[in-house]
Amino acid sequence: MLPWILALLSALLTCSLAVVYLWWIKRRQKEMQLGLQALAGMHWREFSVLVKRMLREQRGLRELVDPAEDAREPSSDFLLSDGPNQWLVSCKHGLAYRIGTAAVNELGAAARLAGAKGGVLLTEGRIERDGRAAAEKQAVEVLDGPRLWPLLQPYLPGDIEMRVRATARHEALRRIAIAGLGSITLGLLVGLGLLGLHVDDAAPTDDTSVVPAPVPTPAPAPAATAAPAPAPAPAPAPAPAPAPAPAPAPGASPSTPATATSSPQGVAAPAVDPRSNPNPDAATLDRYQADLARALAGKPGIASGVWLTRQTLAINRTGELDAVWPLVCEEVLHYPALRNVRIQLNARPGVDEPVRWRQCATY
Repeated sequence: MLPWILALLSALLTCSLAVVYLWWIKRRQKEMQLGLQALAGMHWREFSVLVKRMLREQRGLRELVDPAEDAREPSSDFLLSDGPNQWLVSCKHGLAYRIGTAAVNELGAAARLAGAKGGVLLTEGRIERDGRAAAEKQAVEVLDGPRLWPLLQPYLPGDIEMRVRATARHEALRRIAIAGLGSITLGLLVGLGLLGLHVDDAAPTDDTSVVPAPVPTPAPAPAATAAPAPAPAPAPAPAPAPAPAPAPAPGASPSTPATATSSPQGVAAPAVDPRSNPNPDAATLDRYQADLARALAGKPGIASGVWLTRQTLAINRTGELDAVWPLVCEEVLHYPALRNVRIQLNARPGVDEPVRWRQCATY
């Protein structure tokens, strides 16, 4: 039960971290990306109107009306004033802008020519590191994409803002669902892994054999009454003298002991199978192989047995494999020295079947 509890906790922790990251961080990044794309898709005049409105409401900068400018072509640069000071505002409309030193120095020079205190450069793009350093020297404030979006977001048209928020929310929910499935999968893997470790740890304890405690033998109960003394046993008769061993038969080896003397108590010793030698010499091994080949040739379904090498015996069979194989192993296992040889079972004559290789024993 403990492995699955840990797996559930790991899945919940992973899912919670994923939800926090995807909803609070990734969703806002997606909103900013979509919002900047929406701003870049506006006409530059609409974008300038949003910028002027934002600067007027948030910073108190109002546009200076110059009658001479009515005859000019529309421009993305305009002067704003907060009363005693003037500011030159320049809009670089588009996501592809990368503001560097040249653009910042150009705006700083134009601001000084116009008698402005400083400049404000706005773009949906990005400012480079050298451009930021130049902006500090030129008294130019640069509002690039990540800084511009929070300022202009409240002034977006309602339909555009709703579309941006809905798209970012839908993308975040989709990623959260994928993260949830991934957390469940991770929890299952953790649970199975911990369960496997738990089983491995418990295996040595289960395998140890329990020695049963010896059962105490109850002591015999004392007799209630004393048993009468047994009568004295008669003296045993003297044992007869053993008969002399018979003389060995003519032609018998004098070193062969008699059966009666070699087997005490008259019990005959078991006969030793001459095939049971597991480590015979080369001559004996050749004899074993020849005897085995002759024995197999007399079995039903076997035409002959031929030794291809010391460790390979080829069986030419006429019967079915399932019927022949037990007969082969029955004879092979009589010889411990040959029990692990490789058996090549050839196909029956006129039958399209593959050659089989087997072993009766592997040790």
